[in-house]
Amino acid sequence: MSSTAAIVLAAGSSERLGTPKQLVDLSGRPLLEQVVADVTAWPVDHVVVVLGASADAILDVIDFGDSTVAINDGWEDGVASSLRVGLDVLTRDPNWERVFVALGDQPGIPEAVPNRLIAAAEESQRPAVVPVYRYEWGNPVLFDRSMWPRLMTIEGDAGASALLHSHPEWVETVRFSDVAPQDVNTPDDVANLKPGKPRDTGRTADR
Repeated sequence: MSSTAAIVLAAGSSERLGTPKQLVDLSGRPLLEQVVADVTAWPVDHVVVVLGASADAILDVIDFGDSTVAINDGWEDGVASSLRVGLDVLTRDPNWERVFVALGDQPGIPEAVPNRLIAAAEESQRPAVVPVYRYEWGNPVLFDRSMWPRLMTIEGDAGASALLHSHPEWVETVRFSDVAPQDVNTPDDVANLKPGKPRDTGRTADR
């Protein structure tokens, strides 16, 4: 099996929420800490967490375990800038062959998803493996290293979604009966946040 890492994108300013979503309480634990713990338990060898807005406050509170924390000083340029920062950390080591890209405000990824994405990547010649939750593309996305240079050219706040939709020949999809994991953007999302009870969303990147 290829050496696999993960990037957790968590640099946004939480404008719609009005307070750092990374620190929202999730059953007694900060949201981002729970997400990082979940991703660490995936079949990955290392996790890189990209912070930006409110980085000092987040670092004071959250236990990142053995993860590498990278700071994106240009987080205001959009989620693509955070993806570049995370990939830059990993490209320094030639041993990493694949990377999951996950969102720091999406807890509750179904347990089967990471393993099935890796299994699909082992069988496919396509460089991106995307979970499809009830016909909606979602996260995390698994990228082969051959795609990293292209990913590092993306600009703005759309992440890799537009690139992948414009090149379906690059994408292997894996279908799941689950709805897409719940994400946190607004006070209503916080109020409705219940681990293990995801809600439907087609979002593949958010600040």
